Order: sequence, then structure tokens, then C-alpha cells
Amino acid sequence: MEEWLDEWRKRIVPLRERHGFRILGAWSVDGTDQFVWIISYEGPKSWEQANSDYYESPERKALDPDPARHLAQTQTRLMTAV
Repeated sequence: MEEWLDEWRKRIVPLRERHGFRILGAWSVDGTDQFVWIISYEGPKSWEQANSDYYESPERKALDPDPARHLAQTQTRLMTAV
């Protein structure tokens, strides 16, 4: 988890922010190897398009080693502020 968090802070957060995303918060779940973060995107594209563009960007593809190697599983939930 510590290796993931270090890499996430140094490499993923800045890249996400350069692509117009904002990190609203991040947590590790006590007693597990689970990581939860909430990010937002309020640009002109849909979430799906902005997220796809992020993953397809040359900068994201150039991350080596791929940060996804730390992830056994991911879940995405789209939310609307109320």
C-alpha cells in the first residue's frame, strides 16, 4: 500500500490534474489493502470521454512501470452532488 500511495501522489495525481480532474479526497481502508478516492471532472467533455482521453494520453501510456500493477481490482461509481 505504501508503494502505491507514493506512486499515486507523485505520478497519478499530477497527471490527472493536468487532464482537468480534481482530487476531492483519498482514503485507505483500515485493516485492508483497499484504497478509495473521489475525483471530479467539470470540463466540457463527458466523464466517460475525459477519463478515456486520460488513459489514452501519451503521458499516461508512458508511465513505466504501469501504476495499474498495484491494483487487483477497481470499481468506478459515478455520483451526482445533491
